[in-house]
Amino acid sequence: MANENTFRSIPVVVWGTGNVGRASIRAVAAHLQLTLSSVIVHDPAKVGRDAGDLADLGRPLGINATDDIDAALATLSGSGAVAYAASGELRPDDAVADIARALALGAVVVTPSVYALYDHRSAPAEMRAPIEEACATGESALFVSGIDPGWGNDLLPALVSGLASEIDQVRCQEIFDYSTYDAEDSVRYIVGMGQPMDYAPPMVAEGVPSMVWGGQIRLIARALGVELDEVRETSQRRPLDAAVTTALGDFEAGTQGALRFEVQGIVDGEPKIVAEHVTRISADCAVDWPMPPDGGDGAHRVIIEGRPRIEINVEATDEGGNRSAGGNATAANRLVNAIPWLRNADPGMYDGLEVPLLPSTYLSNKEA
Repeated sequence: MANENTFRSIPVVVWGTGNVGRASIRAVAAHLQLTLSSVIVHDPAKVGRDAGDLADLGRPLGINATDDIDAALATLSGSGAVAYAASGELRPDDAVADIARALALGAVVVTPSVYALYDHRSAPAEMRAPIEEACATGESALFVSGIDPGWGNDLLPALVSGLASEIDQVRCQEIFDYSTYDAEDSVRYIVGMGQPMDYAPPMVAEGVPSMVWGGQIRLIARALGVELDEVRETSQRRPLDAAVTTALGDFEAGTQGALRFEVQGIVDGEPKIVAEHVTRISADCAVDWPMPPDGGDGAHRVIIEGRPRIEINVEATDEGGNRSAGGNATAANRLVNAIPWLRNADPGMYDGLEVPLLPSTYLSNKEA
């Protein structure tokens, strides 16, 4: 892998066309060193549709979506890359098997879908083993990242920490109104929006937040050179005061309207590294909780409490000004833009601190 020419066109299969998959198609289509070779879908209604149409690109790409996984992976000719965007929340074992399959065939894989592998060093041995074997077999590499989890909880806070002389706490926040998020089942049944207040949202079931976000806490700790005493979880929920109707449908008064939780890295008995989620189905719910700085529908924030105090807010928009879509696009772009680097990397697993965030060459080479 280390002798390959990074400037050749690298074939890429995008596996899945949900929120991240759509953005991944757009990212591949825009990248000067990548060529979209196939798109894998699971919905029969999407089979045969042009990738440009599925990605809302505004132009056809001449690649029709398929549910034939073997045929799609064959377009890589034993190399290339897979942007794996199929959901892994409720099917982590299947997602790992899919990823290992592509790796063993010689494709590098980038994905946000397997949370436990964001910090692969702390992943369970039974999850690491098939990935390590596949990387060795295919002489390939895996990079797992996203935004939250992802660059907002690893690379960005690590970089920003270098602007401070004294640090008391590093806090990473995702603050979002999910009323327009294009994943209704996740919003209602994983996050718990619109469910009775005695419903137990799987997202904050004991151990789940640490499984999903604990890796980022450990990555930041590693970047800062500190040892964690432990990782803790806290959560709060608020009901809706009045019924609301959103793009996802109706949400009744008295049902869950907001969810807030933290995953805390404890150092010397204090929460020194914190990943916090503040999620609403209506901006009128839990108004005393943190809000985006402009009162919009979402933001990612890194706060360094120290000297000086530093606060950075990232607000990305896409797909008609939607901030959830913007966040998904930054996650997809971080992954897709890493493919040329990974094709030249040694076989194995990589995390968000190991894969560089390279400046884009799109603008300077747009007319080339």
